[in-house]
Amino acid sequence: MTRVAIVTGAGRGIGAAIADALTQAGFIVARVSLEAAPEAPPGSPAGGAYYRCDLTDIAQHEDLLERIAQDLGEPECLVNNAGVSSMHRGDLLALSPESFDRTLAINLRAGFFLTQAFARRRLALAPGRDGTIIFIGSANAEIIGENRGDYCMSKAAVAMMSKLFAARLASAGICVFEIRPGIIRTPMTEPATAKYDALIAGGGVPMERWGEPADIGRTVATLASGAIPYATGIHIDVGGGLQLHRV
Repeated sequence: MTRVAIVTGAGRGIGAAIADALTQAGFIVARVSLEAAPEAPPGSPAGGAYYRCDLTDIAQHEDLLERIAQDLGEPECLVNNAGVSSMHRGDLLALSPESFDRTLAINLRAGFFLTQAFARRRLALAPGRDGTIIFIGSANAEIIGENRGDYCMSKAAVAMMSKLFAARLASAGICVFEIRPGIIRTPMTEPATAKYDALIAGGGVPMERWGEPADIGRTVATLASGAIPYATGIHIDVGGGLQLHRV
């Protein structure tokens, strides 16, 4: 049976790794990104298709889902990965409205309305309305990053959004999860490499290493495959123990 998954923000970093892991797990993947289709690196799994879309324009969501369904088949898994950090890291008292609005528009608003459209489509199907929705949150849903307050606030809201959709959709067999990456080596974390190297060296990450995008990809593929069938509304920390409070 064909299984179709949608991954937003799939042009690079964590999103690309998620799309690759789902492809390796047997899914046909719709890779959605605002950027032009990237050239696949050597060794990347083939399959699926690329869709360029500005997810902040919610009027495009239903058309995007319809195009994917027509091209690849009805999607049963949605991975809300698209996200940005603050435009400028710095003092909370200097956080600009432009950065705040941009961050929440992409990290929260776009994901909410795409999930809403996806869920409505799943519920309209008969029979077999089950499916999986996965939000890529952040350890910053709970751990403060004072120099990027808008990012932290958006990810705290994503945590609640995941629970709300889980409660609404559980009776239809649609499972909803949140994954909270820790310090993952991506272009987004590159500006803080020295800071995170020092944190890891100082014992801030019990597993004593950076996370890699593939660590998130494998976790998503596990959830999407139904390997944890009697759970919904939970979050999984994938950060090498970063979330553990030690004294």
